Amino acid sequence: MIESLTQFDRGEAADGTGTVLLVDDNPTNLGLLFDALKDSGFKLLAAEDGEAALAQVSYFKPDIILLDVMMPGLDGFETCQRLKQNPQTQDIPVIFMTALSETVDKVHGFSVGAVDYITKPFQTAEVLARLHTHLAIQRLQRQLQAQNQRLQQEICDRQQAEQSLRVLLHAVSHDLRNPVTGMLMVVKNLLKTLPQASPEATINGASAETVCSVMGVPRHILERMAESGDRQLNLINSLLEAHAIETQGIALHREPLQFGEVVADVVEEMQPLVLKNQATLVSHLPPNLPVLSADGVQLRRVLEHLICNALKHNPPGVALTVEVTMQPNQLRCTVTDNGVGIDPAQSDRLFQLYQRGANARHTHGLGLGLYLCQQIVLAHGGDMGVDSTPGKGCRFWFVLPL
Repeated sequence: MIESLTQFDRGEAADGTGTVLLVDDNPTNLGLLFDALKDSGFKLLAAEDGEAALAQVSYFKPDIILLDVMMPGLDGFETCQRLKQNPQTQDIPVIFMTALSETVDKVHGFSVGAVDYITKPFQTAEVLARLHTHLAIQRLQRQLQAQNQRLQQEICDRQQAEQSLRVLLHAVSHDLRNPVTGMLMVVKNLLKTLPQASPEATINGASAETVCSVMGVPRHILERMAESGDRQLNLINSLLEAHAIETQGIALHREPLQFGEVVADVVEEMQPLVLKNQATLVSHLPPNLPVLSADGVQLRRVLEHLICNALKHNPPGVALTVEVTMQPNQLRCTVTDNGVGIDPAQSDRLFQLYQRGANARHTHGLGLGLYLCQQIVLAHGGDMGVDSTPGKGCRFWFVLPL
């Protein structure tokens, strides 16, 4: 009987229930177990003692072991302990089969690594129930281990990708920003040495275009070079800042801040750009605004970008309004325009990385400005959004806690 029990293929059981190793020094017990389990779909292996069981698992690893406790030579406790000390077999569930009913024996069995007990004489239904239960637990544990391994691999891959990105951004910072900065210094210094004049004017009989040039390069070309350099530098700095925010967050330098004064200063400083775009910009500020604990430099950036964004994405003549209102426990600021508006389908994506509006083809940028603005507001504990109707302008808003 024992010989016939051990002559099975080493593949999976037909219905995938697994392989069971039966260990008992009594051939009669092995025969009863075989008869009870032969039609259950399990693949069955057998061993007559602990030494034979250890030898068998060294070349074929079962899914679960039914192990008799009272055996001559190497008993069940010692056999289980050795299985659990071996990294190759320590995860195999072991169910003890025993006539022992004392609690101390059961505790000892659990202490050496058993997962359950079956008391002799056993019932077939109970044996099958315990086998299926612990095999199901084992499958779940393996799935969890596989998921953890995949997660660890994903974390490792992400860390490697972030490291590669940091190296790339360092190269961008060093190899692109520094040369652009150097070029800008040269071009702007050259512009300082040239007189201002229109191309149609003459200076001492010579055309202003000839006099206002450097090695034949007219002043207006140098001005365009300077503008292009500034634009490139802003794009590089925005890219670096967006990556820093993604990995480290925004570091705020909070201080007592009168937000109304910040709005008034920004509106005044933006007037030359507003006039250049034939637009209008006004502000509405209530009196006696409370003092905030905030980073004034960062909030200025938010206001400046929202105003510049409205000017860039609308035709000349747009009317802009900056309004501050008080709400319970928070301050609300809106930047409203009467321009072309935004498609509602785009509104939900505007604050994501590298998202640009429908008029982006007419402007220069990477789609980072609104993302950076929202991150600044969120870092202050506030919120930011946009309300818009195509053809009727749009209203960007953000709130700051008091």
